[in-house]
Formats: sequence, C-alpha cells, structure tokens
Amino acid sequence: MLHVLYLIGVAAFAASGVLAAHRANMDPFGGLVLAFAASVSGGTLRDLILDRHPLYWTHDWLLLTVIACAGIGTMLYLRRWELPQRSLMVVDAVGLAVVTVMGARAAVDAHVTPVAVVILAVLTGVTGEVVRDVLCGQFPPLLLREEVYATAALAGALCYQLLHWLQAGPTLTTVAAAGVVLCLRLTAVFRDLHLPRLQSVQ
Repeated sequence: MLHVLYLIGVAAFAASGVLAAHRANMDPFGGLVLAFAASVSGGTLRDLILDRHPLYWTHDWLLLTVIACAGIGTMLYLRRWELPQRSLMVVDAVGLAVVTVMGARAAVDAHVTPVAVVILAVLTGVTGEVVRDVLCGQFPPLLLREEVYATAALAGALCYQLLHWLQAGPTLTTVAAAGVVLCLRLTAVFRDLHLPRLQSVQ
C-alpha cells in the first residue's frame, strides 16, 4: 500500500512538472525534464543525506515508468483541454502530502533523531517544487514566497513523528500525516491564505 501511495505522489509531482513547463511555454522535452526533476529531486536529496545507495529511483523501473506515463499523459491532455487555473497547485498539493510522509517514513526507518525526521520529511516534500520552479525561471520559488507550502509539510512531518511516538499503526500514521499536509495546503489555495511577509521597521 505504501509503495502505491508513493507512486501516486510522484505521479502528481510529474504532472505538476509538466503543468509548470506548459505555463513556461517549454517544449515536450522540457516537460519531461521537469516531470522527472520534480518527482525524484526530494527523494534523491533525502537518500544522499542518509547515505543510502544506490539511489532509490535508479533501480525502480516501475517508478520511472509511472513518472514517464504521468508526464506524457498530462501533455496529451493539455493538447485537447485546458486545465482549471488552480490545477497546478492542487496536483502539487497531492504530491507534497505523499512525498513528505514518505520522507518521514524513510527517515524513521533510518533511525535518525526525531528532529532529523522532521527536517528530512520537509526537505523531501519541498525540494522537487524548488527545482521545478528554478528550472522554469520563477524567482523566488513558491517555497520562499508567502505561500503556505513548507509550513504544511512541516505540520505533516510533526504529525507523523507524534503518531509514530504514540506507536500508532503505520497506515494510520501515514494517512493522517498526509491528510494534514493536503488539508492545510488546499485550504490555503482555495481560501487564498498566505503567510505574512517580512516587514522592515518603519
């Protein structure tokens, strides 16, 4: 079940990469590059920090196939239909929720400290978005603007760590933590909620 959930997350990030490439007027190759970059960047950074080799995606043909299919499928869809305005943010929210929780689980399995679990979970969730935005020429990336994005990942990571400490089952822990991330991010998107900006002293 957890692997299926992870495949859903990377597929969502792959679709978000293509949507971002579409908005940036890139060609199909650029769309595929962003699909793969958005999908595997977070997990790659996590594995490098944890010194896990080989990298998880280099020997998972199913994962790479799902990313390619999600990317190509999104491109074909865009040739015939126009997506709603907030489609990128909604799809990205799904990817953020799933990948953040999978990052937390990998960190827990590596027996790192609770603080490291939270940090690695957030990094796993947000890195793909940062790489995608940078490749699209969006500065600063969504993460560094006033969007409720990394904070949603942080809340989900804390929820995962708390439930793990309470010895809740892995399924409950995963679903609950992913639900926290998804609900926070979608609420921010549809209610247009933002974090306060840094203000200088007047």
